[in-house]
Amino acid sequence: MLLIRPPGVYRPQGDTELLVSCVRRERLDGDSRVLDLCTGTGAVALAAAHEGARVTAVDLSARAVATAWLNARLHRSGIRLRRGDLLAPVTAGTFDLITANPPYVPAARTRRGHGRGLAWDAGPDGRLVLDRICREAPPRLARGGVLLVVQSSLADVPATLAALGAAGLRTAVTARRRQAFGPVMTARAALFERLGLISPGDRWEILVVVRGVRER
Repeated sequence: MLLIRPPGVYRPQGDTELLVSCVRRERLDGDSRVLDLCTGTGAVALAAAHEGARVTAVDLSARAVATAWLNARLHRSGIRLRRGDLLAPVTAGTFDLITANPPYVPAARTRRGHGRGLAWDAGPDGRLVLDRICREAPPRLARGGVLLVVQSSLADVPATLAALGAAGLRTAVTARRRQAFGPVMTARAALFERLGLISPGDRWEILVVVRGVRER
């Protein structure tokens, strides 16, 4: 899929591809309501819209929202764009599918980064945004609704499964991919070793998509 991506907007990578593949396996049609969090270029939102769903996409970055708008125009898609912090701009309604490719890279700082770092910095354990999604997204799912979240194995996948299970969702890892570190992860490899997240010399991670379903 051709996408516009200006500097400062997260480039679709292996995690985006993995999440898109899971979106395409969901049963979506013209009645499906989809919310895409941390939309970036809008790649995941566009995949859902291509299946006919009514899609709302949200990002904290004004540049990302503008980019997703341009890509929606490029692909003649009627995605609704909102700028804001996770579910804050979407104050009402429930969704049949909520997707998220949030920041999940462990960082030395305890707060989220700025500029380009906003797309990946997620605190020392990588869960600064993941934990919020696990709390805030389940109540916004319709009966039978699905939550799809992509993350790295370095950001405690069992914690995501446990948190979503505690929120009443039936959870499972529905997709996974082993991949070598990219530039951001490679630059932080020494930090990951100090934190005990990888063994000395390891330079790979496992990306997973966690699927949570709200029972009917």
